[in-house]
Formats: sequence, C-alpha cells, structure tokens
Amino acid sequence: MVDKRSLSERDICSKYISPALKAAGWDVQRQVREEVSFTAGRIIVRGRMHARGKRKRADYVLSYRPNVPLAVIEAKDNSHSLGDGMQQALGYGDDLDVPFVFTSNGDGFLFHDRTGLGPQTETELTLDQFPSPETLWERYCQWKGIDTPARPVVEQPYYDDGSGRVPRYYQMVAINRAVEAVAKGRNRLLLVMATGTGKTFTAFQIIWRLWKAGQKRRILFLVDRNVLADQAKNNDFRPFGQAMTKVTNRTIDKSYEVYIALYQAVSGNEEERDIYKEFSPEFFDMVVIDECHRGSADEESAWRRILEYFSGATHLGLTATPKETKEVSNIDYFGEPIYTYSLKQGIQDGFLAPYKVIRVDLDKDVQGWRPSQGQTDKYGHAIEDRIYNQKDFDRKLVIDQRTQAVAERITEYLHGSDPFQKTIVFCEDIDHAERMRQALVNLNPTRVGENRRYVMRITGDELEGKAQLDNFINPEERYPVIATTSKLMTTGVDAQTCKVIVLDRRINSMTEFKQIIGRGSRINEDYNKHWFTILDFKKATELFADPNFDGDPVQVYQPPADGP
Repeated sequence: MVDKRSLSERDICSKYISPALKAAGWDVQRQVREEVSFTAGRIIVRGRMHARGKRKRADYVLSYRPNVPLAVIEAKDNSHSLGDGMQQALGYGDDLDVPFVFTSNGDGFLFHDRTGLGPQTETELTLDQFPSPETLWERYCQWKGIDTPARPVVEQPYYDDGSGRVPRYYQMVAINRAVEAVAKGRNRLLLVMATGTGKTFTAFQIIWRLWKAGQKRRILFLVDRNVLADQAKNNDFRPFGQAMTKVTNRTIDKSYEVYIALYQAVSGNEEERDIYKEFSPEFFDMVVIDECHRGSADEESAWRRILEYFSGATHLGLTATPKETKEVSNIDYFGEPIYTYSLKQGIQDGFLAPYKVIRVDLDKDVQGWRPSQGQTDKYGHAIEDRIYNQKDFDRKLVIDQRTQAVAERITEYLHGSDPFQKTIVFCEDIDHAERMRQALVNLNPTRVGENRRYVMRITGDELEGKAQLDNFINPEERYPVIATTSKLMTTGVDAQTCKVIVLDRRINSMTEFKQIIGRGSRINEDYNKHWFTILDFKKATELFADPNFDGDPVQVYQPPADGP
C-alpha cells in the first residue's frame, strides 16, 4: 500500500489526478494541459538592473476545444487538505475566464462552480466523480446563454499555423468572449487592450473563426494608418490568402471576402468621394475598427459615417483607450467593453515593459516669460507684450534657448546611461522637430560624425527622414538612434527597442498620451529592452495619470527647475 503522504505533488498528479481525468473521458493529449505558465513574470527594476518575478502557473488547464478553457485544477501533495490552494486557483480561474475550479490532494476533488447552476457552489467529489468534458461544456453553454445553433460558431477552431504558437491567455479571453458574443447575436462590441498587447492578432483570430464558421462572410477591417494596413495584410492576416484584399487607389473590387482599408481611402469630406457607398449597405457582415478611439465614436467623424452606412453589420471596436473625452466616448457607441486588458495588467504579467518617469521643469515653463518693452524676434518683428507660458512655447512663441535646454537634458541623460538607446522626441510640430534635430546634432558632434543618421527628423513631410522609419524600428539596425517627430510616430510604430520617450509636446488627450507611451511599452529581451524611461518636459505624466489603467511608474524623479 502506497503511503500518499510520502508522495510529491507531481506524484499525486501522475498517480491520482491524471488517471481520474482520463477515466472521466478527458483526452489527455488534446484537452488536458499540465503545468501551464500563463504569464511571463513581472519585470522588476532596481536602478539599472532587472529581474523577472514569478510566473503564474496552473497545474492543470482543461479545455473542451483547443484554446477554449473550461476549468483549472490546483494540485497539492497529500499533507495538505483537499481544499488547500482553492483561493489561489480561483484567482487563476478569474485570469483565464473559466467558471470551474478544482483542487486536489489525491484523495478526491473540491469543486468550485461559479455558474450558479449546481446544487451548491463548492462540492467535495471522489476521484471517480470528476465530471466529463461534455458535462462541463453543457453547463458552460447554459451559463453563457449559448444555444444549440450558436455552438458550432463557438466551437470553431482557432487558426493554427503549425508552429505551436498559442495566444496569450488574455488574447484567448478576448477572442472567446468576442466570438461568443457574436454567436449570440450581439452586434456592437468593444475590446480594450493596451498598446503592444497584440490587438491585430486578436482581431485576426476573431475574424478567422467567425469566417470559417460561416457566421460572417464578408468583413471590413478599418485602420487609420497605411503602415497598420500593410502590417495586418503581410503578417497576421496573411492566412486569408486570395480571399483578402487591401483597398488601394480608391478602387473597389467586390470579389473578395476580407477587405483591409485605410479609412481615408474609402471616405472623404465630399459626398462624391465616399466610395464605400459603391458597396451596398448589406455587403459586409462585420466591420472591425482598429484604434477606434481615433474617430469612430465621434458622430461627425468619417468612420462614424461608414459605420452608419453599414449599420446592419456587426461592429467590433479595438482600442487602447476606452474613453477619449467626456464628450466623445467609445462606450456610448459600442457599449461597455466585453474585455479590458490594461497596461497595468500587462506590466504585472510581464508582457509589457515597466517605466520610469523623469519630470523636468524649465524655469520659463514654470514662471512664464514676458518680452521687454519693444523687444523684437530674430527677424526684427515686434513680440506682442504679454506673459507667455507653456501653452505658447514652440507654437506661438519659439525660444531657441528653451529648445537648446531640452536638447541638453536629453543628451545628458543618454550620455549618462547609454548613448545608443533608441529615443523618440515628440515635438509640437514639424518646425519644432527640425529645430530639435539641429540642437541635438550640434550637441552630439562625435556621434553624428561617426554616422550622420545618429539624429534624424522623422516626419510625414520629409522623405529622407520618413524613409528611415523602418531602420529606426528594426532592432538589428543601430541607426537612427534619436528620432525627432511630431505626429507621425504616435501610432502604428512597433518600436520594440525604444528605451526613451521624450515628451516636449503639449498633449491634449488621454488617448494621445497612451498612444505615445505605447511606443515604449514593448519588451525585446534579445536586445536588452526590459523597461523604458519617459523624459517629461510638459507635465503630461501628471495631467494624464491613470493608475487604474497604466499602473504606477517604478520610479519618478523630478530634478530641480533650471535652464533658460
């Protein structure tokens, strides 16, 4: 007779729990995963050192279909009671969005059922009473309100490229919730996912499953930047193959099933330019709006007109920001998000980079500036006599010494840490970006002498700089190192190795702030990118602090105000 108390936790799993699952009808190859680590472990930063925290790991995850989890099991050795670990397992259940949670010490199971459809919430089971996959699936569908006609849609497999890649747990939750909602007939859906968490891949899997199930035949995927359209077509959406097209040259071909379009390419300010009306209002079954915070919620926007035209289709909005302003809200149009995965959660899970904040107050930003009587600018024009403050600088009033002071602070920071860490400097406008480029070039003559691309202005109006965008975001390319910009790099730039974000632009919305910060939130361990730093010259990190969504920085440093 085996003394259970002498067995390890893994022995309990192999000798008691796994056989009980097999006896209950679970396919141990396809439906049972053991020792599943579903987070990456938070990156803990101390000074310039970092370490990974502990990953969350479930002993068992049970799925009815691949990537459609139903239950978690937390195992303990036999020195523990049957229910030990239940609270930990319930936390895992919340993360994985499963209603059934079990614990076991090898004597049996404690079963926690949060559907409310059983006789009681927690029940002790013997080893041979473990429920079958069909039993849990039936109860799951009843709990979710998934009727028989909807089940083939919900059971439609994910796209599998054969590489073994599986969605991250939060992507899985988002995909499954969206597919279930559409299968049940909901037509307005919103997913909130922080920048860098894979919204396009998530959207692809949602569309793929609905398309393959025949639930949605024709789909329009709308983006607002050409680079986003190309990235989707060439990467995540590639499996659609010949069924997919990108709308270009404002021409319409109705022979495809999946359309990727820049919303500017299918709409316009003038009625006759709205070429989307060449489609009938019933043509699309589904419209997916990427970065929907950038206009679709605004009743006057071009996106809103497109949505209203295709009002009979299912509309799925993807955003990194649930609410743009008090006046314009995605929630007003799409309803409450069906799932939210915040920057804070991404940092806690170790999928996104934590950040440090250095707030720099220049004295003229703090105190304001007033010209002396009769003072003229460098071109001899009289300067209006009033007090100028931070709202005016680099827009209505340019103080060259201020630009120089900001450039000096940036250079000082880079030289004190790593002069070759990728840096984006967000400026007020193109003219400001050019002046900042000049100041940084003059402060870094040795680096610029080694390679003139050490500092580049990357803005939409200048072809040579714009052509360097791909090199900037390519981890294998050393140059450019510093990019000065205004609007071009706010969204759609997957700068995995960007380690420094400089805010020298007045930011007017929470959405814009989150998009800019998102340029630094990606992790690339191969290139030693584990966290990033925000150099804030405009108090943006104070004005748009959102600890519930973004979490708190790992460090905030505010040097004394000085400079011109």
